[in-house]
Amino acid sequence: MKVSRWLKLLAIHVGLGVGVSAGQQAGSPTDAGTATARVYEVGPDVVAPQLLPKEWKIPDAEACTRESDDEISLSVIVDTNGKPHDVTLINPVGTALERLAMRIVEADTFEPGTLNGTAVQVKVPVHVSIEGCYATKKDANGNSTEVFRLRAQPKQTLGEKRRQEYIAPEPPEEPDAAAQPEGLKRLDPETAGLEHVGKNGVSAPVPLNSVEAEFSDEARRANIEGVCLVSAIVDTHGNPVNLRIARAIGHGLDEKALEAVRKYHFKPAMKAGVPVPVMITIEVNFRL
Repeated sequence: MKVSRWLKLLAIHVGLGVGVSAGQQAGSPTDAGTATARVYEVGPDVVAPQLLPKEWKIPDAEACTRESDDEISLSVIVDTNGKPHDVTLINPVGTALERLAMRIVEADTFEPGTLNGTAVQVKVPVHVSIEGCYATKKDANGNSTEVFRLRAQPKQTLGEKRRQEYIAPEPPEEPDAAAQPEGLKRLDPETAGLEHVGKNGVSAPVPLNSVEAEFSDEARRANIEGVCLVSAIVDTHGNPVNLRIARAIGHGLDEKALEAVRKYHFKPAMKAGVPVPVMITIEVNFRL
């Protein structure tokens, strides 16, 4: 069983939630047929839209130059006919997976959301898990181009889905050195020139990939759940280094959290156009 993950940069207050109250107006649609209709967010009286099943054509197997899997988070307004519009990316980076995720959501069909039983326009986040690869394709003239292909049916989830979250970067308590895994690249926080996100024009690091954290066999057998906090310094190359367990769960889950975070890569934090190292704390939620 894999652990769900969704990244949110709280250090710069990026909000990915849905609706603070029922009936709150979220914005104005651009579709001409619903230009004057109110847009709601999910709340006590507003029921979220439901995604209707859809099968995507998966191309025949072909040689892939490289695989690329990720989960893309978007925002969409579903109108009273169950059609999506105003599809926008949350924290866009500019990848082929993002462009494909937008095409998938724009082609979706929904059961519309309702307010007290009446269909209304509802704005919701949607998260698209994509398994794909880059392949080389030749045209009629023999010219080669690189294309992005689906390797499996995309999986979509609507609504707020808390995943591994970035929380305000505060130095963790110094853990027992004997408990730290060996072989991690280290920076001295006192001499690494660390900056603080949000201060003096320092932007937050932006995640460029998304890696699933696995349950350990021990935790799965014992039905162990919880939250593991991993602190890390994102260096000027966008690599997470100085990984430390700031809050442990045990049962093999701490090691699984570290394995996932080691594979992250970021667009580094920037100050005046120059990459700078910053400390972040990553919350890894393990839920069965």
